Amino acid sequence: MINQENVVSDIRGFLGQFVSDPDVPVDQDLFGSGLVNSLFAMQLVLHIESEYGLSISNEDLDFDNFKSLEAIAGFIERKNGESSV
Repeated sequence: MINQENVVSDIRGFLGQFVSDPDVPVDQDLFGSGLVNSLFAMQLVLHIESEYGLSISNEDLDFDNFKSLEAIAGFIERKNGESSV
């Protein structure tokens, strides 16, 4: 079972490879704040697919799914629920 707190921790760790201070609030807009860009988004998608065994479709590539740590964790939980049905 995927835990939102664990997902946030994992994504922060991944984010830490690309930014100097990945300890951002879970609801901070990662793109609006300039913390990440579209290239990072693609790296994040690959990380999520690899780490969580999920297949992310073009329809999933919605900005709202990736705009914050909270949004990413919710997206992963939803996708995990779909794949276990």
